Amino acid sequence: MNATKIAGIVLIVIGLAGFFTGGFSFTKDSTAAKIGPIELTVKEKQSINIPQWLSLGAVALGAIFLVAGFKKS
Repeated sequence: MNATKIAGIVLIVIGLAGFFTGGFSFTKDSTAAKIGPIELTVKEKQSINIPQWLSLGAVALGAIFLVAGFKKS
């Protein structure tokens, strides 16, 4: 397999994952206050939404790369 085919497959998988999950979330720890030996930490849950048009664009670009990889061979 050449690099074009691999890039196409990776883009298709990432695009499908983004399309079906819609995004991802993570927890961020941050220090709110530190007074001497006492430290106050805050856990914030943040989420990132992936637009559907971006996911579909990644799938389409991956398909183009995949077809181009087969035409090179």
